[in-house]
Amino acid sequence: MAYNFNAGPAALPLPVLEAVQAEFVNFKGTGMSIVELSHRGKDYEAVHNHAKSMLYKLLSIPDDYEVLFVQGGASLQFAMVPMNFLASGRTANYILTGSWSEKALKEAEKIGNTYIGGSSEDRNYSYIPSPDQIQIEPDHAYVHITSNNTIFGTQWHQFPDPNGVPLVADMSSDILSRPIDVSQFGLIYAGAQKNLGPAGVTVVIIRRDWMEAAADKNPIMLKYTTHANANSLYNTPPTFAIYLLGKVLDWADGLGGVEAVLAQNKAKAQLLYDAIDESDGFYQGHAEREARSMMNVTFTLADKELESKFLQEAKARGFVGVNGHRSVGGCRASIYNAVPMEACEALRDFMIEFRSRN
Repeated sequence: MAYNFNAGPAALPLPVLEAVQAEFVNFKGTGMSIVELSHRGKDYEAVHNHAKSMLYKLLSIPDDYEVLFVQGGASLQFAMVPMNFLASGRTANYILTGSWSEKALKEAEKIGNTYIGGSSEDRNYSYIPSPDQIQIEPDHAYVHITSNNTIFGTQWHQFPDPNGVPLVADMSSDILSRPIDVSQFGLIYAGAQKNLGPAGVTVVIIRRDWMEAAADKNPIMLKYTTHANANSLYNTPPTFAIYLLGKVLDWADGLGGVEAVLAQNKAKAQLLYDAIDESDGFYQGHAEREARSMMNVTFTLADKELESKFLQEAKARGFVGVNGHRSVGGCRASIYNAVPMEACEALRDFMIEFRSRN
C-alpha cells in the first residue's frame, strides 16, 4: 500500500477517483468520455458552472467576487498579478515567508517597483512575521503574501491587516483546508494540484471592482477581465481538471464543508507534531510552533546518516514523498485534505518505532 505524502501533485480522495473511473468512458450517457466533450457544449457547460458554484458555496465567496479558471499554475500568477495591478510609478509590497514568495517577488521586480514589507528569511523562514514586523504604506498597489509555505512548513494563521491596500494571496497549498474571509482579499490564486484537484487548472478569486480597474495594455490572455467576461471559456479550458475539481468540491461538501475539513486537518497535523515534540529532540521541527503548517509537516533528524536511513526505510514501508524539498533537504509530510487519517497514523507509528530502534 502506498501512503501518498507528495507535495503536489498530491493525493486525491479515493471516492473521487472511483467516481471518475466509473464514468470516464461514458460521461452521463453521452457515449463519450469527459475528455472528449466540447467545451462549448451543454454537457461540459454544466460541469464548468457546477465547479464554480461549489467554490462560491464552500468558501462563502461574496457576490462581488469573480471565480476564474485559468492555466499556467501559480507561477503564471506571479507575473499576471503585477502585469494587471502594478502600474507605472506605483509600488507593490511583498512579504517574504519562503521560496514561493521569493519567486513571486522576482517576477514583480521585472514589471515595476517593489518593496519588501516583511520577511522571515533571517531565521531560514521558520516563522511568520508578526504585525509589528510588517510595514505597509497606504499608497502601495497591493500587498502579496503566500498563505502556506510548502518547503519550510509555515502558515499564516492570522492574515495581515493591509490598511486598505488590496491583499493578494497565493493559497495554492492551503485553499479549502480551513474557512477564510474572502472579503479580506483583493485576489486569491491557487494551483489546484494540492487541495483542489489535479494539475492543470488554477483558481483565481478576484474582487470585481478591482479587476475592472486593472491595466488594459496586457495581452488578451493575461487580462483577468478576458477570462471573467467569457466565463473562463475564452479559449479551451483544462476541461478534465475542472471536472475533477468539481468532484473534489462535492466530496468536501459531503464531509460537512470546510469546517469539517479543518477539524480533520487539525487532528492529522497534531498526530505528527506530537511525534516530533515527544521525541526528546530525535526529530526536530523546522517551523516555530506558533507558525506551524497544517498542510506540510517539516522536520529533520539530528544525525544526517540516521536521516538518510529514516527516508530509505520510510520508502520501503510505502511512504511516498517524505523527502524534504530538494532545496532544503530533511523530511516533509504533506498532509493535504485528501490524505487520510490512516496514512498519518501509519507515519506517526513508523516515526515512533524508528526512534525506538535507533
